[in-house]
Amino acid sequence: MKVIAMIPARYGASRFPGKLLKNLGGKPVIVRTYEAAVKTNLFDEVYVVTDSQIIKENIETAGGKVFMSSKNHETGSDRIAEAAQELDVDVVVNVQGDEPFTRMEPLRDLINVFKKDPDHKIDLASLIHPMNTFEEIENPNNVKVVLDSFNCVMYFSRSPIPYPQNKEINTIYYKHIGIYAFRKSALTAFTQMPMLQNEATEKLEGIRFLEYGKKIKMVETPFKVIGIDTEEDLVLANKLWK
Repeated sequence: MKVIAMIPARYGASRFPGKLLKNLGGKPVIVRTYEAAVKTNLFDEVYVVTDSQIIKENIETAGGKVFMSSKNHETGSDRIAEAAQELDVDVVVNVQGDEPFTRMEPLRDLINVFKKDPDHKIDLASLIHPMNTFEEIENPNNVKVVLDSFNCVMYFSRSPIPYPQNKEINTIYYKHIGIYAFRKSALTAFTQMPMLQNEATEKLEGIRFLEYGKKIKMVETPFKVIGIDTEEDLVLANKLWK
C-alpha cells in the first residue's frame, strides 16, 4: 500500500494572511510542517500543494517537493485532489500546513485504519479528541462529531450535537481534528460531487462525503493539535518551539 502526505498551503488565509511564511524558530511555518511530516517516516512521499510561488520557492529551498495548483479551489480537499489525480498511490493523508507540531502517532493510527480494511469498506479516516468543558462544546469553531457504534461518522456540526435533552446521561462530546486520510478513489470522487445544502450551511467539507454515502472512520487521539490561526498562536508556537 503506497501512502503519501499532501500539505495544502494557501497563501491568502482569511484570518491570518501569509501565516505559512511567518517565522517559527528560524524557518517559515510551512517548512516546519513539511519537515515534521517527513520526520514521521510514515510516507513514501511528502508534497506541499500551493497556489503561491513564494511558498513553492521556500519548500524547494528546503529540499521538498511541490505541486502548483489552481487558485480557485474552495477546499483543501479540492486542492490536494488536483495534485493526487495523476499519482499512483493508494492513500493520501492531508496534513494541515499550519500545524508544525504534527506528530507521528496519530498519523500512524490513521494509516492503520486502511491496513486493517482489506475489503475497502472505509473511504476516509480522521481524528477526534474528547472535549471536557461546555465552553469547548458550545464554541462553533470546534466541529462536533456524532459517531455510530463502529466509530464511523453519522454527522458533523458546529452546533452541540447530540443535543443534551437528557442531562443525566454522561455524554462524551468529540471535537473533530481536521487531518484526513483518503483512499485515492474517495478523494478523486470528491471533486465530482457538487456541494449540497448541509455542507453549504455548516461550511464543513466532511459533510459532503457523508451526503454522498462515503464512510468515514474516526480514531480517537490523546494528542491535541497545535495550529496557527492568529498572531497570538504564532507567539505561543515560538515559545513552545524553544
